[in-house]
Amino acid sequence: MALCAKKRPPEEERRARANDREYNERFQYASNCIKTSKYNILTFLPVNLFEQFQEVANTYFLFLLILQLIPQISSLSWFTTIVPLVLVLTITAVKDATDDYFRHKSDNQVNNRQSQVLINGILQQEQWMNVCVGDIIKLENNQFVAADLLLLSSSEPHGLCYIETAELDGETNMKVRQAIPVTSELGDISKLAKFDGEVICEPPNNKLDKFSGTLYWKENKFPLSNQNMLLRGCVLRNTEWCFGLVIFAGPDTKLMQNSGRTKFKRTSIDRLMNTLVLWIFGFLVCMGVILAIGNAIWEHEVGTRFQVYLPWDEAVDSAFFSGFLSFWSYIIILNTVVPISLYVRYVLSLLWGLSRESGGPLELLSSVKVKFLRGNLGSSPSCAVNIL
Repeated sequence: MALCAKKRPPEEERRARANDREYNERFQYASNCIKTSKYNILTFLPVNLFEQFQEVANTYFLFLLILQLIPQISSLSWFTTIVPLVLVLTITAVKDATDDYFRHKSDNQVNNRQSQVLINGILQQEQWMNVCVGDIIKLENNQFVAADLLLLSSSEPHGLCYIETAELDGETNMKVRQAIPVTSELGDISKLAKFDGEVICEPPNNKLDKFSGTLYWKENKFPLSNQNMLLRGCVLRNTEWCFGLVIFAGPDTKLMQNSGRTKFKRTSIDRLMNTLVLWIFGFLVCMGVILAIGNAIWEHEVGTRFQVYLPWDEAVDSAFFSGFLSFWSYIIILNTVVPISLYVRYVLSLLWGLSRESGGPLELLSSVKVKFLRGNLGSSPSCAVNIL
Protein backbone atom coordinates (compact mmCIF):
# COMPACT_ATOMS: atom_id res chain seq x y z
CA MET A 1 0.00 0.00 0.00
CA ALA A 2 3.02 2.30 0.11
CA LEU A 3 2.52 3.06 -3.55
CA CYS A 4 -0.83 4.65 -2.74
CA ALA A 5 0.76 7.48 -0.80
CA LYS A 6 3.80 8.08 -3.03
CA LYS A 7 4.36 11.77 -3.73
CA ARG A 8 5.27 12.91 -7.22
CA PRO A 9 6.18 16.26 -8.78
CA PRO A 10 3.28 18.14 -10.44
CA GLU A 11 2.68 17.36 -14.10
CA GLU A 12 2.47 19.84 -16.95
CA GLU A 13 1.21 17.21 -19.40
CA ARG A 14 0.49 13.48 -19.42
CA ARG A 15 2.29 11.11 -21.83
CA ALA A 16 1.11 7.53 -22.11
CA ARG A 17 2.38 5.02 -24.68
CA ALA A 18 0.34 1.88 -25.28
CA ASN A 19 1.88 -1.50 -24.43
CA ASP A 20 5.13 0.05 -23.15
CA ARG A 21 5.38 -0.13 -19.37
CA GLU A 22 9.11 0.55 -19.39
CA TYR A 23 8.58 3.89 -21.17
CA ASN A 24 5.67 4.94 -18.94
CA GLU A 25 7.49 4.01 -15.72
CA ARG A 26 10.04 6.75 -16.41
CA PHE A 27 7.38 9.35 -15.53
CA GLN A 28 6.63 7.73 -12.14
CA TYR A 29 2.88 7.85 -12.63
CA ALA A 30 0.63 6.78 -9.78
CA SER A 31 -0.43 3.16 -9.57
CA ASN A 32 -4.10 2.23 -9.68
CA CYS A 33 -4.15 1.66 -5.92
CA ILE A 34 -6.56 3.95 -4.05
CA LYS A 35 -6.54 4.96 -0.40
CA THR A 36 -9.51 6.62 1.30
CA SER A 37 -8.57 5.64 4.86
CA LYS A 38 -7.06 8.23 7.20
CA TYR A 39 -4.94 6.21 9.62
CA ASN A 40 -2.61 3.26 9.93
CA ILE A 41 -1.37 1.45 13.03
CA LEU A 42 1.48 3.90 13.61
CA THR A 43 -0.35 7.17 12.89
CA PHE A 44 -3.73 6.45 14.47
CA LEU A 45 -2.98 7.51 18.05
CA PRO A 46 -1.12 10.81 17.38
CA VAL A 47 -3.30 11.91 14.46
CA ASN A 48 -6.58 11.02 16.16
CA LEU A 49 -5.58 12.77 19.39
CA PHE A 50 -4.54 15.84 17.41
CA GLU A 51 -7.93 15.88 15.71
CA GLN A 52 -9.82 15.37 18.97
CA PHE A 53 -7.99 18.21 20.71
CA GLN A 54 -9.19 20.55 17.99
CA GLU A 55 -12.43 20.36 19.96
CA VAL A 56 -12.32 23.29 22.38
CA ALA A 57 -13.95 21.30 25.20
CA ASN A 58 -11.26 18.60 25.06
CA THR A 59 -8.50 21.21 25.11
CA TYR A 60 -10.18 23.01 28.02
CA PHE A 61 -10.41 19.87 30.17
CA LEU A 62 -6.80 18.93 29.34
CA PHE A 63 -5.70 22.41 30.44
CA LEU A 64 -7.74 22.02 33.63
CA LEU A 65 -6.13 18.63 34.30
CA ILE A 66 -2.64 20.15 34.01
CA LEU A 67 -3.61 22.85 36.52
CA GLN A 68 -4.89 20.24 38.96
CA LEU A 69 -1.50 18.51 38.91
CA ILE A 70 0.16 21.64 40.39
CA PRO A 71 -0.10 21.31 44.21
CA GLN A 72 0.38 25.05 44.93
CA ILE A 73 -2.89 25.96 43.22
CA SER A 74 -4.94 22.77 43.16
CA SER A 75 -7.67 22.21 45.70
CA LEU A 76 -9.43 19.37 43.82
CA SER A 77 -8.27 15.89 42.88
CA TRP A 78 -7.06 15.45 39.29
CA PHE A 79 -8.94 12.14 39.25
CA THR A 80 -12.27 13.95 38.84
CA THR A 81 -11.13 15.35 35.48
CA ILE A 82 -8.92 12.67 33.96
CA VAL A 83 -11.50 9.86 34.17
CA PRO A 84 -14.27 11.57 32.14
CA LEU A 85 -11.70 13.10 29.74
CA VAL A 86 -10.13 9.71 29.02
CA LEU A 87 -13.61 8.22 28.63
CA VAL A 88 -14.55 10.84 26.01
CA LEU A 89 -11.26 10.44 24.11
CA THR A 90 -11.53 6.64 24.18
CA ILE A 91 -15.13 6.51 22.95
CA THR A 92 -14.39 8.92 20.10
CA ALA A 93 -11.19 7.05 19.18
CA VAL A 94 -13.04 3.71 19.07
CA LYS A 95 -15.71 5.22 16.83
CA ASP A 96 -13.11 6.78 14.49
CA ALA A 97 -11.10 3.54 14.40
CA THR A 98 -14.24 1.59 13.45
CA ASP A 99 -15.03 4.04 10.64
CA ASP A 100 -11.47 3.82 9.33
CA TYR A 101 -11.45 0.02 9.55
CA PHE A 102 -14.37 -0.09 7.14
CA ARG A 103 -12.54 2.35 4.86
CA HIS A 104 -9.51 0.05 4.82
CA LYS A 105 -11.76 -2.92 4.14
CA SER A 106 -13.53 -1.13 1.30
CA ASP A 107 -10.21 0.02 -0.19
CA ASN A 108 -8.90 -3.55 -0.15
CA GLN A 109 -12.03 -4.85 -1.86
CA VAL A 110 -11.77 -2.26 -4.63
CA ASN A 111 -8.00 -2.60 -5.11
CA ASN A 112 -8.27 -6.39 -5.39
CA ARG A 113 -10.99 -6.45 -8.04
CA GLN A 114 -10.00 -8.34 -11.17
CA SER A 115 -9.51 -6.84 -14.62
CA GLN A 116 -8.41 -8.25 -17.97
CA VAL A 117 -5.13 -6.59 -19.02
CA LEU A 118 -3.31 -7.13 -22.31
CA ILE A 119 0.28 -8.09 -21.39
CA ASN A 120 2.75 -9.42 -23.97
CA GLY A 121 -0.08 -10.06 -26.41
CA ILE A 122 -2.12 -12.13 -23.95
CA LEU A 123 -5.13 -11.12 -21.89
CA GLN A 124 -4.30 -11.75 -18.23
CA GLN A 125 -6.26 -11.33 -15.00
CA GLU A 126 -4.76 -8.53 -12.93
CA GLN A 127 -5.84 -6.85 -9.73
CA TRP A 128 -6.99 -3.26 -10.17
CA MET A 129 -4.13 -2.04 -7.98
CA ASN A 130 -1.60 -3.53 -10.43
CA VAL A 131 -3.01 -1.80 -13.52
CA CYS A 132 -0.58 0.80 -14.91
CA VAL A 133 -0.79 3.82 -17.19
CA GLY A 134 -0.43 2.67 -20.79
CA ASP A 135 -2.03 -0.75 -20.23
CA ILE A 136 -4.82 -1.89 -22.52
CA ILE A 137 -7.83 -3.24 -20.62
CA LYS A 138 -10.77 -5.29 -21.81
CA LEU A 139 -14.14 -4.50 -20.25
CA GLU A 140 -17.24 -6.63 -20.54
CA ASN A 141 -20.90 -5.72 -20.14
CA ASN A 142 -21.94 -4.52 -16.64
CA GLN A 143 -18.34 -4.16 -15.44
CA PHE A 144 -17.02 -1.11 -13.60
CA VAL A 145 -14.34 0.91 -15.35
CA ALA A 146 -11.07 0.34 -13.48
CA ALA A 147 -9.31 3.60 -14.43
CA ASP A 148 -9.73 6.59 -16.75
CA LEU A 149 -9.51 4.99 -20.19
CA LEU A 150 -9.26 6.14 -23.78
CA LEU A 151 -11.82 4.03 -25.65
CA LEU A 152 -10.04 2.17 -28.45
CA SER A 153 -12.66 -0.20 -29.85
CA SER A 154 -15.87 -2.01 -28.95
CA SER A 155 -18.27 -4.73 -30.04
CA GLU A 156 -20.69 -2.10 -31.39
CA PRO A 157 -20.50 -0.59 -34.90
CA HIS A 158 -18.29 2.50 -35.34
CA GLY A 159 -16.62 1.95 -31.99
CA LEU A 160 -19.65 3.01 -29.94
CA CYS A 161 -20.29 1.95 -26.36
CA TYR A 162 -22.82 2.83 -23.68
CA ILE A 163 -22.01 3.72 -20.10
CA GLU A 164 -23.90 4.53 -16.92
CA THR A 165 -22.45 7.42 -14.92
CA ALA A 166 -24.82 7.35 -11.91
CA GLU A 167 -21.89 6.86 -9.52
CA LEU A 168 -20.23 10.03 -10.86
CA ASP A 169 -22.96 12.59 -11.51
CA GLY A 170 -26.18 10.94 -10.31
CA GLU A 171 -27.62 10.65 -13.82
CA THR A 172 -29.20 7.26 -14.55
CA ASN A 173 -29.68 7.69 -18.30
CA MET A 174 -27.17 5.98 -20.60
CA LYS A 175 -24.40 8.00 -22.21
CA VAL A 176 -22.69 7.22 -25.49
CA ARG A 177 -18.92 7.15 -25.95
CA GLN A 178 -17.15 6.54 -29.24
CA ALA A 179 -13.66 5.48 -30.22
CA ILE A 180 -11.88 7.55 -32.85
CA PRO A 181 -12.17 5.93 -36.30
CA VAL A 182 -8.49 5.01 -36.57
CA THR A 183 -8.61 2.78 -33.48
CA SER A 184 -12.20 1.52 -33.77
CA GLU A 185 -10.96 -1.26 -36.05
CA LEU A 186 -8.59 -2.63 -33.38
CA GLY A 187 -11.00 -5.25 -32.10
CA ASP A 188 -8.59 -8.13 -32.51
CA ILE A 189 -6.10 -8.89 -29.72
CA SER A 190 -3.25 -9.40 -32.18
CA LYS A 191 -3.82 -5.91 -33.60
CA LEU A 192 -4.11 -4.36 -30.14
CA ALA A 193 -0.85 -6.04 -29.07
CA LYS A 194 0.94 -4.21 -31.91
CA PHE A 195 -0.70 -0.87 -31.12
CA ASP A 196 2.00 1.57 -29.98
CA GLY A 197 0.21 4.91 -30.15
CA GLU A 198 1.15 7.64 -27.68
CA VAL A 199 -1.32 9.98 -26.01
CA ILE A 200 -0.25 13.48 -24.93
CA CYS A 201 -2.95 15.18 -22.91
CA GLU A 202 -3.78 17.47 -20.01
CA PRO A 203 -2.45 16.64 -16.52
CA PRO A 204 -4.76 15.05 -13.92
CA ASN A 205 -7.67 17.29 -12.90
CA ASN A 206 -11.17 17.06 -11.42
CA LYS A 207 -13.23 18.19 -14.44
CA LEU A 208 -15.61 15.33 -15.14
CA ASP A 209 -17.02 16.75 -18.37
CA LYS A 210 -13.82 17.97 -20.05
CA PHE A 211 -10.80 16.30 -21.62
CA SER A 212 -8.35 17.41 -24.27
CA GLY A 213 -5.49 15.48 -25.76
CA THR A 214 -3.90 14.12 -28.92
CA LEU A 215 -3.12 10.59 -30.08
CA TYR A 216 0.10 10.19 -32.08
CA TRP A 217 0.24 7.02 -34.17
CA LYS A 218 1.79 6.10 -37.51
CA GLU A 219 3.19 9.62 -37.96
CA ASN A 220 -0.31 11.08 -37.69
CA LYS A 221 -2.07 12.87 -34.86
CA PHE A 222 -5.72 12.60 -33.89
CA PRO A 223 -7.58 14.97 -31.52
CA LEU A 224 -9.24 13.48 -28.44
CA SER A 225 -12.15 14.77 -26.38
CA ASN A 226 -14.29 13.74 -23.44
CA GLN A 227 -16.50 11.72 -25.82
CA ASN A 228 -13.61 9.28 -26.25
CA MET A 229 -13.08 8.72 -22.53
CA LEU A 230 -14.41 6.15 -20.04
CA LEU A 231 -13.97 7.40 -16.48
CA ARG A 232 -13.38 5.33 -13.40
CA GLY A 233 -16.66 4.70 -11.57
CA CYS A 234 -18.69 4.30 -14.78
CA VAL A 235 -20.35 1.00 -15.68
CA LEU A 236 -20.35 -0.49 -19.17
CA ARG A 237 -23.93 -1.15 -20.31
CA ASN A 238 -25.56 -2.76 -23.37
CA THR A 239 -22.11 -3.38 -24.88
CA GLU A 240 -20.66 -6.87 -25.09
CA TRP A 241 -17.05 -5.74 -24.75
CA CYS A 242 -14.69 -2.85 -25.32
CA PHE A 243 -10.98 -2.10 -25.06
CA GLY A 244 -9.48 0.98 -23.47
CA LEU A 245 -6.04 2.51 -22.92
CA VAL A 246 -5.28 3.60 -19.33
CA ILE A 247 -4.57 7.35 -19.25
CA PHE A 248 -5.06 8.16 -15.55
CA ALA A 249 -4.83 5.61 -12.73
CA GLY A 250 -5.61 5.56 -9.02
CA PRO A 251 -5.38 8.99 -7.34
CA ASP A 252 -4.97 10.67 -10.73
CA THR A 253 -8.42 9.59 -11.95
CA LYS A 254 -11.10 12.27 -12.06
CA LEU A 255 -13.15 10.36 -9.50
CA MET A 256 -10.33 10.49 -6.94
CA GLN A 257 -9.36 14.04 -7.89
CA ASN A 258 -12.86 15.12 -6.89
CA SER A 259 -12.85 13.25 -3.60
CA GLY A 260 -10.16 15.23 -1.78
CA ARG A 261 -8.72 14.11 1.54
CA THR A 262 -10.83 12.36 4.14
CA LYS A 263 -11.55 15.04 6.72
CA PHE A 264 -12.30 15.02 10.41
CA LYS A 265 -16.10 15.21 10.58
CA ARG A 266 -17.76 17.94 12.63
CA THR A 267 -21.47 18.44 13.07
CA SER A 268 -23.19 21.78 13.56
CA ILE A 269 -23.65 20.81 17.23
CA ASP A 270 -19.87 20.38 17.55
CA ARG A 271 -19.28 23.86 16.21
CA LEU A 272 -21.97 25.28 18.50
CA MET A 273 -20.41 23.56 21.52
CA ASN A 274 -16.97 24.98 20.63
CA THR A 275 -18.44 28.48 20.52
CA LEU A 276 -20.32 28.03 23.80
CA VAL A 277 -17.26 26.64 25.58
CA LEU A 278 -15.19 29.62 24.44
CA TRP A 279 -17.79 32.09 25.75
CA ILE A 280 -18.15 30.22 29.05
CA PHE A 281 -14.38 30.02 29.46
CA GLY A 282 -14.15 33.77 28.85
CA PHE A 283 -16.76 34.30 31.58
CA LEU A 284 -14.80 31.98 33.88
CA VAL A 285 -11.58 33.95 33.30
CA CYS A 286 -13.38 37.21 34.10
CA MET A 287 -14.67 35.75 37.37
CA GLY A 288 -11.19 34.45 38.22
CA VAL A 289 -9.61 37.86 37.54
CA ILE A 290 -12.14 39.66 39.74
CA LEU A 291 -11.70 37.21 42.62
CA ALA A 292 -7.90 37.23 42.27
CA ILE A 293 -7.83 41.04 42.43
CA GLY A 294 -10.02 40.88 45.53
CA ASN A 295 -7.66 38.35 47.09
CA ALA A 296 -4.60 40.50 46.38
CA ILE A 297 -6.26 43.59 47.86
CA TRP A 298 -7.36 41.69 50.98
CA GLU A 299 -3.91 40.19 51.49
CA HIS A 300 -2.29 43.60 51.12
CA GLU A 301 -4.72 45.53 53.31
CA VAL A 302 -5.88 42.99 55.89
CA GLY A 303 -4.05 39.68 55.50
CA THR A 304 -0.70 41.07 56.66
CA ARG A 305 -2.20 41.59 60.12
CA PHE A 306 -2.89 37.88 60.48
CA GLN A 307 0.45 36.49 59.30
CA VAL A 308 0.93 34.84 62.69
CA TYR A 309 -2.31 32.85 62.29
CA LEU A 310 -2.55 32.64 58.45
CA PRO A 311 1.03 32.60 57.19
CA TRP A 312 1.77 32.60 53.46
CA ASP A 313 3.32 29.58 51.85
CA GLU A 314 7.09 29.62 51.46
CA ALA A 315 6.84 30.38 47.73
CA VAL A 316 4.51 33.35 48.27
CA ASP A 317 6.40 36.54 48.99
CA SER A 318 3.84 39.24 48.14
CA ALA A 319 0.14 39.98 47.95
CA PHE A 320 0.38 40.22 44.15
CA PHE A 321 1.83 36.72 43.83
CA SER A 322 -0.82 35.44 46.22
CA GLY A 323 -3.50 36.89 43.93
CA PHE A 324 -1.82 35.30 40.89
CA LEU A 325 -1.95 31.85 42.49
CA SER A 326 -5.51 32.46 43.64
CA PHE A 327 -6.55 33.19 40.04
CA TRP A 328 -5.59 29.66 38.96
CA SER A 329 -7.15 28.18 42.08
CA TYR A 330 -10.46 29.88 41.28
CA ILE A 331 -10.26 28.58 37.70
CA ILE A 332 -10.08 25.05 39.14
CA ILE A 333 -12.76 25.59 41.78
CA LEU A 334 -15.21 27.15 39.32
CA ASN A 335 -14.49 24.65 36.51
CA THR A 336 -18.01 23.22 36.83
CA VAL A 337 -19.21 26.26 34.88
CA VAL A 338 -18.27 24.02 31.91
CA PRO A 339 -19.85 20.73 33.06
CA ILE A 340 -17.78 17.79 31.85
CA SER A 341 -20.64 15.42 32.69
CA LEU A 342 -22.81 17.15 30.09
CA TYR A 343 -20.05 16.79 27.51
CA VAL A 344 -19.67 13.08 28.31
CA ARG A 345 -23.43 12.58 27.86
CA TYR A 346 -23.25 14.39 24.52
CA VAL A 347 -20.47 12.09 23.26
CA LEU A 348 -22.33 9.00 24.49
CA SER A 349 -25.49 10.16 22.71
CA LEU A 350 -23.51 10.49 19.48
CA LEU A 351 -22.20 6.97 19.85
CA TRP A 352 -25.63 5.59 20.67
CA GLY A 353 -27.89 7.58 18.34
CA LEU A 354 -25.92 8.49 15.24
CA SER A 355 -25.56 6.01 12.39
CA ARG A 356 -22.46 7.27 10.62
CA GLU A 357 -21.21 6.23 7.20
CA SER A 358 -18.36 3.79 7.05
CA GLY A 359 -16.69 5.97 4.39
CA GLY A 360 -14.67 4.48 1.55
CA PRO A 361 -15.98 4.57 -2.02
CA LEU A 362 -19.60 5.32 -1.02
CA GLU A 363 -18.57 8.48 0.81
CA LEU A 364 -16.17 9.33 -2.00
CA LEU A 365 -18.80 8.91 -4.72
CA SER A 366 -21.36 10.98 -2.81
CA SER A 367 -18.95 13.89 -2.56
CA VAL A 368 -18.22 13.66 -6.29
CA LYS A 369 -21.96 13.72 -7.12
CA VAL A 370 -22.59 16.83 -5.03
CA LYS A 371 -19.58 18.65 -6.53
CA PHE A 372 -20.63 17.75 -10.08
CA LEU A 373 -24.21 18.88 -9.54
CA ARG A 374 -23.08 22.12 -7.95
CA GLY A 375 -20.83 22.86 -10.91
CA ASN A 376 -23.19 21.80 -13.70
CA LEU A 377 -26.61 22.71 -12.34
CA GLY A 378 -25.58 25.86 -10.50
CA SER A 379 -27.72 24.76 -7.58
CA SER A 380 -27.26 25.22 -3.88
CA PRO A 381 -25.97 22.31 -1.77
CA SER A 382 -29.47 21.62 -0.45
CA CYS A 383 -30.86 21.42 -3.97
CA ALA A 384 -28.07 19.04 -4.98
CA VAL A 385 -28.84 16.73 -2.08
CA ASN A 386 -32.55 16.74 -2.95
CA ILE A 387 -31.75 15.78 -6.55
CA LEU A 388 -29.66 12.86 -5.33
